[in-house]
Amino acid sequence: MTAWRLLLTRPAEDCAALAETLAAQGVFSSCLPLLDIVALPVSDNIRQAMARLQSCNAVIVVSKPAARIALDLLGDSSALTMPWFSVGAATAQILREHGLDVSFPDDGDDSEALLQLPRLREAVSQPGAQVMILRGEGGRELLAERLRALGASVEYLELYRRDLPAYAPKELPRRLQAERLNGLVVSSGQGFEHLREMAGDAWPEIAQLPLFVPSPRVAELARAAGAQTVVDCRGANAAALLTALRENPGPVL
Repeated sequence: MTAWRLLLTRPAEDCAALAETLAAQGVFSSCLPLLDIVALPVSDNIRQAMARLQSCNAVIVVSKPAARIALDLLGDSSALTMPWFSVGAATAQILREHGLDVSFPDDGDDSEALLQLPRLREAVSQPGAQVMILRGEGGRELLAERLRALGASVEYLELYRRDLPAYAPKELPRRLQAERLNGLVVSSGQGFEHLREMAGDAWPEIAQLPLFVPSPRVAELARAAGAQTVVDCRGANAAALLTALRENPGPVL
């Protein structure tokens, strides 16, 4: 049993799975999902973009929601033979279960690690290479910028948005106090922004709690907003968080 008592903020389904994994390792956690994944209406633009996938030299899927929604839209994916890429192993697993040929970086859950994959570089080195990136609304432009610098033509296909679920006023500080939580976990930059919004006037106090984040980018965002102790897990998966918890034993019981 560890001294950590963590607030988890991922979308509800992912939050529950992470809580179960943590409990098996003796880590107490409480789920307060701060991201509600809402699929966008299937417009003509989305249908046309999905129809262009087969002609792409590479298809990049940046998240599990993007993978699930794309597969629902695809229906039968057995004819899709182009190389697929994902930022993390969990997203890759969803795609592989549908028979897709997926590559992902073993040493990181971010765009920087993905860009180092030899297979991706080979795919975009072909003359007139076309890349489709499947994601939610908004997000970083780094991946597209780097791929364009390598000579590829890049198109985004946005499939969902990330809403902040409705909670009672001051639910975040109430939960932290009621369950004596001593650490916070966010899985993305937008997840942190929603955490900051939920904190409201209590943010200066909440900002003193250790905050576990998935990447240097989110760590920088959190520190700029005043978070006092930020731990970069170098990945958004459960294994990365558990490693960070082992390396940061937490407060003394």
